[in-house]
Amino acid sequence: MRKEDKAVAIENIAQTLKEYTNFYLVETAGLDAEKTSALRRACAQADIKLLVVKNTLLHKALEQLDGDYTELYPVLAGPTSLMCTNVANAPAKLIKDFVKKDDVLPAFKAAYVEETVYVGADQLDTLATIKSKNELIADVVALLQSPAKNVISALTSGGSKLHGILETLSKKEA
Repeated sequence: MRKEDKAVAIENIAQTLKEYTNFYLVETAGLDAEKTSALRRACAQADIKLLVVKNTLLHKALEQLDGDYTELYPVLAGPTSLMCTNVANAPAKLIKDFVKKDDVLPAFKAAYVEETVYVGADQLDTLATIKSKNELIADVVALLQSPAKNVISALTSGGSKLHGILETLSKKEA
C-alpha cells in the first residue's frame, strides 16, 4: 500500500470513529463467507458499521483523535474488525447472540464505550447489560411519571367511588 493510500485510509478510519460515540474491536477472521454475510446483515439491521481494518492504520487513526486510547493498543494484534455504533450495548448483544447460535466468532477483543475502555472477553457480559442513553432517559422519565400517575389514579378512583355513592343515594331517595 502506498503512503498516500495509507494516509487516506487512516483519515477514513478517524472520520468514521468521530461519527460514532462507541466502538468495539472484534476478531472475525475465522468466519466463513456465509457467517460473515450473516454478521454484516445483523450489523446493518442494528445500525452498526462493521469495518475490517489493519491494526497499524487503526492505531494511527486513534492517535489522531482526542482521548486516551492507549489501553486499546495492546489488543491491536491479529485480524481486527471495527464495530462502530451510537448505541453502547448493541454490538455486545449482537456478538453474544451470534456466538450463542453457532458457538463461533466474532471474538470480542476490546471496546471503547461511553468514554471507558473495556478489554477482554470477560467484559462482554458487562457491556451487554449497559443501558443506552435512550434507555436511561426512558427510565428517568418513567420514574418521574410514576408519582404523578399514582396521584391521578387515586383521584380518579376516589371520584368514581364518590360518584357511585351519590348515585346510590339519589336512587334510594326516589
